Amino acid sequence: MTMADRWREYTVSADRTHHLHLGRPAYARRFAEVLQFHAPGLAPVIDASGAYHITVDGNPAYEERHVRTFGFYEGIAAVHSPTGWRHIRLDGTPLYRQRYEWCGNFQEGCCPVRDADGRYFHIRADGKPAYQERHRYAGDFRDGYAVVQNDAGDHTHIDINGVLLHGKWFRDLDVFHKGCARAADAGGWHHVDMAGRALYDRRFRMVEPFYNGQARVEGHDGSLSVIDERGNELARLRGPAMSTLQALSGDMVGTWRTQAIRAAAELGVFDLLPASPADIERALELAPGCGARLMRALQELDLVRRDADSICHPTGRGAHLRADHVLSLSDAAGHWGDLSDRAWRGLAQSLRTGAPARDGTAGDFFGWLADRPDELQATHRALATYARHDYADLPQVWEFGVHDAVLDAGGGAGELAFALLRANPKMQATVMDRPEVETLFSTPDDLADRCTFVAGDLFRKWPVRSESVILARVLHDLPDDDAPRTPPPASWPGPGRPCRRAAVSMWSSSSSMRPAAPAVCWT
Repeated sequence: MTMADRWREYTVSADRTHHLHLGRPAYARRFAEVLQFHAPGLAPVIDASGAYHITVDGNPAYEERHVRTFGFYEGIAAVHSPTGWRHIRLDGTPLYRQRYEWCGNFQEGCCPVRDADGRYFHIRADGKPAYQERHRYAGDFRDGYAVVQNDAGDHTHIDINGVLLHGKWFRDLDVFHKGCARAADAGGWHHVDMAGRALYDRRFRMVEPFYNGQARVEGHDGSLSVIDERGNELARLRGPAMSTLQALSGDMVGTWRTQAIRAAAELGVFDLLPASPADIERALELAPGCGARLMRALQELDLVRRDADSICHPTGRGAHLRADHVLSLSDAAGHWGDLSDRAWRGLAQSLRTGAPARDGTAGDFFGWLADRPDELQATHRALATYARHDYADLPQVWEFGVHDAVLDAGGGAGELAFALLRANPKMQATVMDRPEVETLFSTPDDLADRCTFVAGDLFRKWPVRSESVILARVLHDLPDDDAPRTPPPASWPGPGRPCRRAAVSMWSSSSSMRPAAPAVCWT
């Protein structure tokens, strides 16, 4: 083996300060950190002068220094310099003039990069973009195809020119390995072919790539198996983490968790943290020993953590149960643990009769709330939290700026309208809801001249006209016969003026039937 090829026998020392050749130091120098050698015999290193590449004898391959350097792939290396990320040639000269927020490694003549806008795309070996599209994320090419992610968080495969391979989208996705790729949908992980078709019907918690026609997979029950390309189990490597009886029992007692959270929110436990269990017990006048019991339950639910002094602190999840949290779920805990719980108790009766059976809230739920001011306010405070969270990014997903004004029908606290107005300074908005709801909320000071609350009934003549109407978290509240109904014609633009805008209907984020993106109905 020639001196130039000795790097193939080099390994990184245990302390990562130098390279070894057949177990002995390959050179006398020591660095703050070294990475392995790559063809044609250069390795990334860092010392007091900065980051660069060295040759097999430990000497610098060029004079320039960077913040960090990475291995050469296809004769090109990614480097992080004070002016940004880029690629260099073997002699250290820049491959191109541009600077990026991040660069990957070249594979099959292409490399993923991220620009200043946070968008990913691929560049070719000449430094030019491989295509015009920009993505939320882009990975390496393998066997001619790469994975890209869209703004909705879904993934698909593209070819070297940015063209979609099969046009199918998945929650997560891997590159192809021997003609198959790992893919995840709502049911879990599985394998797909190059047409994006599932090789079998089963879904798993985890799958590995196929190795000689077989793959190791983990079931949702914690079991480990080996399957063939048709999804048939060939070998059982580990049994399920719990029996079917235990799994079903866990689902049956889910109400224990709901009621523990509801009790903690109702008592105001999280508004007192940080505190010890004894402090909680005294402040809330709980029975002896019950403070410790409650805090143990909340710790098991990952809502509180204890420090070395046994003081309880809210976790990131638990902080949402503080009444003053900007995204407080304190009221929601009461809703799901009381009103919703009562409604679910009548499910068997509803299935028999086809009619609502809410166990104390029978009939029109929102009409029932209208006569109970405390429950009304708590319910709409909870709905406002969900809206504030779920609608935060909506103005960037859909081009609402084409509308001069919008009507948020059934808009509740107006959080969706507020988000749209702040993203579109020239827009006007009207929020319409039931009379008792309309009086609960007001427009923030920064939007006072652009947003109005009005009282109205979805199924009667609306008090306002609008060319654009939004129905958000509305349709799933209505009976099947009412949901398809359109508002009275008088609510739309006057005679001879057909509606030219979009009516956008969005399912609740908690609905298992919601579409992946807002459903747009052109009228």
